[in-house]
Amino acid sequence: MSSKRRYVIAGPDVDLETEVVLDSDGRRIDDAHVDEVVAAAHEYLDRRAGRPSLTGRAERSPQVTFRVTPEMKARAEVAARVQGTKVSHLARRAFEQVLVS
Repeated sequence: MSSKRRYVIAGPDVDLETEVVLDSDGRRIDDAHVDEVVAAAHEYLDRRAGRPSLTGRAERSPQVTFRVTPEMKARAEVAARVQGTKVSHLARRAFEQVLVS
């Protein structure tokens, strides 16, 4: 299953060859302009989607999920904030320590 998002823009079709449509800078929008804007939008969406993979390749990192008490979560959030990191980073380090021992 692809992780790429699909977007649908609903509205009336515009014939850019016969209708004059201007952008916010007053320039006429043509098919080439539309292609550039769509490519830029796809690039932006691809860049902002998700976090970098921990595998070092362009693939999804495996996840481990588990439950903790509210108190443990609060302590982890405080510890992460004090250390200037994220709870997930603390969890990975703790996991690594247990698995290396």
